Amino acid sequence: MADQNALTEDLTRRMDGALETLRRDFAGLRSGRASPALLEPVRVEAYGGEVPLTQVGSIAVPEARMLTVQVWDRTLVGAVERAIRDAGLGLNPGSDGQTVRVPIPMLTQERRLELAKAAGRYAENAKIAVRGVRRDGMDQVKGFEKKGEISEDDVKDWSDVVQKLTDSYVKRIDESLADKDREIKQV
Repeated sequence: MADQNALTEDLTRRMDGALETLRRDFAGLRSGRASPALLEPVRVEAYGGEVPLTQVGSIAVPEARMLTVQVWDRTLVGAVERAIRDAGLGLNPGSDGQTVRVPIPMLTQERRLELAKAAGRYAENAKIAVRGVRRDGMDQVKGFEKKGEISEDDVKDWSDVVQKLTDSYVKRIDESLADKDREIKQV
């Protein structure tokens, strides 16, 4: 027998994953404030391959407009600087011994618009992921009906539950986007 709670839990878990990905994407968008998440996507040429920055040093925020990376292996300081500079984040790091200092410049109006567009793309990708989960859920409901595990009335009820869940996640994505837009514009 099909279990509506199990279906709802699975869909909720998968939609939570889309929302979490959106949060990580938003954290990487620079809004004029220093955040360690800004450097998390940066990959460094080290040890014969590319590794995440977090595997070669620790990121700190000593002040509101400054990030520092304490590089553990002195020979990688130059590679860390290069990786940050080449990451397309508009940052210009400088080293001080084993510490790489990354000043966060003020945002220009043009850059704010670029960030707002990128935030919109990230939100749209999250909505697409949520709708994909919704489609899978609806397919499962139809499959249960074909197998005779649920009635036609149950199909309507279950479909309504899946749609309401989808609507709530789309609303949360829209709210997250609105918050990020405010953050980008106010700095």
